[in-house]
Amino acid sequence: MSDPSNRRALVVRGGWEGHDPVTITDLFVPFLIDRGYAVETAADLAVYEDAERLAATDLVVQCWSMGDITAVQSRGLSAAVRAGTGFAGWHGGIVDAFRGDLDYFLLTGGQFLMHPPGFVDHAVDLVPERSHHPVVDGLAGFRVHTEQYWVATDPAVDVLATTSFAAGEEREAPVVMPAVWTRKHGAGRVFVSTIGHKADDFDVPEVRALTERGLLWASR
Repeated sequence: MSDPSNRRALVVRGGWEGHDPVTITDLFVPFLIDRGYAVETAADLAVYEDAERLAATDLVVQCWSMGDITAVQSRGLSAAVRAGTGFAGWHGGIVDAFRGDLDYFLLTGGQFLMHPPGFVDHAVDLVPERSHHPVVDGLAGFRVHTEQYWVATDPAVDVLATTSFAAGEEREAPVVMPAVWTRKHGAGRVFVSTIGHKADDFDVPEVRALTERGLLWASR
């Protein structure tokens, strides 16, 4: 186990620029530094081929929307998390990445499928049974004005918060959809939030808080 006074975080960012990966990940770099992490950034997925570097990393924060990952890179990332490296991210940077890679889907536990057009006002509700999880403890449900993700998820994920889609032309009844979840992957922890299309989404105090907590929870 790494020395807690010398923790290391790796921010992997790139892919589709519409999710502003540099600007938004930079919102969290000072937070990690304040918590004692030495923070490095990478703009090339080849970093996932570097087993030694990943093994020395306590937390990988990924913001890489769409794009392709090679089988070697995908296996390298998965193996590192299985061995204890934490993995965390938000929105398309983690669940709209590397579509069709089943190993990656099994790592994150979820995949973006669609969202209603544009930004919509919607509620994010905490799951009562998980209200004391460290990521959401003491928080209350909240509202956001941003993209609302419809996702396919692994039933084994630990859902901490949900969002609801109303009945309408495309569905006969309302649908409750996971919005924030965690999971274990071997010895590693994974944190996913579907919220965070734009920088000001993190101006909502609850969004900022649960994201920061999620990064710390996932870390080795």
